[in-house]
Amino acid sequence: MDAPENGEARAVAALDAAGISYALTRHGRVSSLAEAAVARGVDPSGIVKTIVVRRGDDDYLFVLVPGDRTISWPKLRALLGVSRLSMPDATVAREVTGYERGTITPFGSTRPWPVVADERVRGRSASIGAGAHGVAATVGGDDLVAALGAAVADVTEPEARIDD
Repeated sequence: MDAPENGEARAVAALDAAGISYALTRHGRVSSLAEAAVARGVDPSGIVKTIVVRRGDDDYLFVLVPGDRTISWPKLRALLGVSRLSMPDATVAREVTGYERGTITPFGSTRPWPVVADERVRGRSASIGAGAHGVAATVGGDDLVAALGAAVADVTEPEARIDD
């Protein structure tokens, strides 16, 4: 398996191979999505998180989720026609993608898992992880969906907010 420092090279090579236009941003490590949004100069909703979801034994998928939203498990289970899904721990996520948490992207993953994109990814710019901490690729959401052959559906809900 590649060392973590090779993650960026794999992601960039996969982006190049996909033939889509992208802009790479390097901003160093951040401790939250809000910090990443500021560092990348985008609204939090413009960051697209890549979430690894386990469907079964050695059966995973990537779910692309806008930064201001979270997976709606009932919607995702209904879309996939399954009664149970889970998120692997950090070690398993690394084993099945070649990327550590916080750097995961479908581009350059060591296995080409299926991709589901929330419908809100389309029609706008998307800042997606690029295989290393503090590195992102900004791409058109429609290009992102097409390059990954992603299924597109409403699979998220607003992120819970704690205001008071």
